Amino acid sequence: MINSRKTGAEYEKKAAQYLQTLGYEVIERNFRCRQGEIDLIAKDGEYLVFIEVKYRKDARLGEPLEAVDYRKRRRISETASYYCFSHGISQQQPCRFDAVAFVQGEWTVVRDAFDYFG
Repeated sequence: MINSRKTGAEYEKKAAQYLQTLGYEVIERNFRCRQGEIDLIAKDGEYLVFIEVKYRKDARLGEPLEAVDYRKRRRISETASYYCFSHGISQQQPCRFDAVAFVQGEWTVVRDAFDYFG
């Protein structure tokens, strides 16, 4: 039996390492609060980036980024708002939402994967 939480944590760690090779500075992993969870939070230049990580062994179950649906985007947005509020981050801070997927041995990074759902 596969432990999906353990597998997810493994790929989040690998995603963080991969993003660092692209110049991201990962500042937090698995931020959790009542509103939800954000897999990775990073700085990329002037941007504070909230990152959803998705993994699929293969594409038979669909593309991993398709799993970042309306409900998931809304929950990530609410969690990001709470993160900024609780960490005293200015509303002027430019933020974006990225998604990272790992399928069949390849990483895909989608910058600005979705807009904030306020």
